[in-house]
Amino acid sequence: MIFTFITFFIYKYFLSIDEEYSIICAENGIGEFSWWKELPLQLCNINLILIPVAMATMNRSILNFNLFTGTLGALMALIMPSIGFSDCSILLPRMSGYYFTHFMVFTGALAIVAYGIHTPQYKELPKTALMLLGIAFVIFLIDTVIRKAGFNDLANYFYTYGSDGNAILDIFYSIIPIPYLYEVPCLLILAPYMLLVTFLCNLGKKKKEICDIKDLKGGHIGG
Repeated sequence: MIFTFITFFIYKYFLSIDEEYSIICAENGIGEFSWWKELPLQLCNINLILIPVAMATMNRSILNFNLFTGTLGALMALIMPSIGFSDCSILLPRMSGYYFTHFMVFTGALAIVAYGIHTPQYKELPKTALMLLGIAFVIFLIDTVIRKAGFNDLANYFYTYGSDGNAILDIFYSIIPIPYLYEVPCLLILAPYMLLVTFLCNLGKKKKEICDIKDLKGGHIGG
């Protein structure tokens, strides 16, 4: 994840000199490239930063946040890429950088359970949802400051000010056309996803424990 975080800035450098990308963004109403719009403050970027922190501290709240939002967020970004990252050659620096960083966030978050490092519990899920809303609100405040200060009028980390062409967020914004608040219904997607992942993780852990017990008994009899 640390290596991926370093490559993130290399990828952003190539994005800054990509004239085609700036033209595509301008034509779609989200403005040309600006470092004020490309800081590591999107959901996947934050997971990129927090996964090493979670591994170093073994903080269950951060581990849960990474597991649920990292896998789901990165998967959605890969399936529904942002403006300027579709219908282009994967060999373009911006395309390879986009897909590499999101793929690494997805696999890094998934590795938290795949390597048996962490197993989420049902009672922890409400806290994870509140944590996501809290972080999103902080990002909304950052977006607002960047806009009000005149650094960039189109800063939109976490898509708090609009969907930027995301099909699912477009639906929510049409129902609740209010910055930040329109994202609250996203919990309708996150909640069942967290329940399903938690169920599968605990099921997998239980099966592993049964296999370990059988292995121990087999070794004892053999001895």
